[in-house]
Amino acid sequence: MATISSLGIGSGLDLNGLLDQLRSAERQKLQPIAQQKAQQEAKISAYGRLKAGVDKLQSAAQSLNDTALYQKLTASVQGDGMSASASDKASPGRYDVTVTSIATAGTLATTRVDSLETGLTDAGATLDLAFGDGSTHQVALDAGSTLEDIRDAINADEAAGVDASIINDGAGYRLVLSSRETGVDAGITGMTFAGLSTGVTLGEDAATARAGKDASLTINGIDITSATNTVEEAIQGVTLTLTPEAEGNTLSLTVARDKGSVKEAVNKWVAAYNELQSTIGRMIKPGVDGASSGELIGDRTVRTLESRMVRDLTSSVPGGDYTLLSDLGISLNKEGRLEVDEETLDAAIADSPASVASFFAGESDETGMAGQFSATLEQILDDKGMIGNAIEGAESRVESLNERFTRMEASVERTIERYRKQFSQLDGLIAQMNQTSGYLIQQFDMMNAQLKRD
Repeated sequence: MATISSLGIGSGLDLNGLLDQLRSAERQKLQPIAQQKAQQEAKISAYGRLKAGVDKLQSAAQSLNDTALYQKLTASVQGDGMSASASDKASPGRYDVTVTSIATAGTLATTRVDSLETGLTDAGATLDLAFGDGSTHQVALDAGSTLEDIRDAINADEAAGVDASIINDGAGYRLVLSSRETGVDAGITGMTFAGLSTGVTLGEDAATARAGKDASLTINGIDITSATNTVEEAIQGVTLTLTPEAEGNTLSLTVARDKGSVKEAVNKWVAAYNELQSTIGRMIKPGVDGASSGELIGDRTVRTLESRMVRDLTSSVPGGDYTLLSDLGISLNKEGRLEVDEETLDAAIADSPASVASFFAGESDETGMAGQFSATLEQILDDKGMIGNAIEGAESRVESLNERFTRMEASVERTIERYRKQFSQLDGLIAQMNQTSGYLIQQFDMMNAQLKRD
C-alpha cells in the first residue's frame, strides 16, 4: 500500500480536520484534572493569606502580652523651646524647668587675606588648634596651600574638632572655624599657624572669638549644666532637648503613665482580629448568582482556627479585677467581630492600669489573656501546625494531580497517534480504490469504443 505523506491527499477527505476534532474531544479528559489542580492552587494561595493574617494578629497579641507596654511613661511639655522623652527608668512626676541659656558651639575667624589664589604656606606648615578643655590638635598643611586648601585640609581631618568655611567680609577673605560640638570644653579658643610663606601674616582675629557655652537651666530650683542641648539623666530616665526659644522661659514638664500606648495596642489587636475575620469571611463565602464560592468554604482548618480564637476570647482570666474581655468594654458582635466601648476601656486604663496589665499580660507569658491567645496562634502558625499541614497537603495533591495530568496527556497523544495511523491507512486504501475505479472506468470506455457503443 502506498504511503500517504499528508492526510487527505489520497482520499480527498478532511482527515486532518477530523483528527483535530478527535484530539479536542480526547483532551476534554484533562479538564477535570486541571480544574482540581486550580482549586488546590487557589487553596494554597488562600492558606498563605490566612497565615499572613494570623501572623499579624499574633504580633498584635504579643505586643499586648509585653509587660513593658504597661510600664511605659510619657513626657509632655507645656511651653516652647523644649521637648522631652521618658524611658522605662523614669518615674512619674512634675517638674518646672527654667532655661537660662542653651549650649552653643565656639567660633573663631582668621585675619583676612586679599586673594583666594595666593599660596600661604611653606613645606612643613601646620595649624595648631586649642579648645576650652585645654586640649590641642595639629593639622598638617601642604606647601603652597591657599586659604581654600587650608579649609579643605581641616574639613578632611575627622579629629580636628572644628568645621571650616570661608567668608568674604568685603575687604578680603577669612577662614572661619566652628566647633563641631557645643559646650565650653569643645569650644575653639585659639589657632596658631606655623610655616607660613615669607611675607604672609595669617592668624586668629581675637575680636571674632565666640566661646562655646554650656546649657544652663534649673529643674525644680536645682542648677543643671550640660555641654549639649540634649540633656540626659538630669531627671533619671528623661531626656530633654532644648532649642533657642527656651532661653529665659520656665516650662512645665510632666512625666506620667503612657495610657495612650496601651489603648493603641488594644485597638491594633482588635483591628487585626477583625481584619482576619474579614479575610476568612471572603474565603468561606458561598457562591451566589453565578459568583464563585470562597477558596476555603467548608475547610476544617478555618473552622478550627475560629473556634480556638473564640474560646480564648470568651474564657475568663482568674485572679484579677478584670476576668473577661467584656469587663474592659471589648465584646464579640453577632457578625463575629470585636467591638470596643471606648468609654469603658478608657476608664479601666485610667483607673486600674495594674489590673489591665494583669488581665492582658498576667504574671508570666501565658497566664494573661493576650498570652493565651498568642500561644494558641503560635501553635497554629508552627511549621507542623494546622495551616502548615494544610498547605503541605494541598501541595502534595497538586503534585499528584500534575503526575495524573502528565499520564493522561501521554495517553491522549497515544490515542491520537493511533487514529493518525488508522487514518493514514484509510487514506491509502481509498486512494487505491480510486485508482482501481479509474482504471475500470477507462477499460469500460475502451470496450464501448471498440464495440461502437454509445
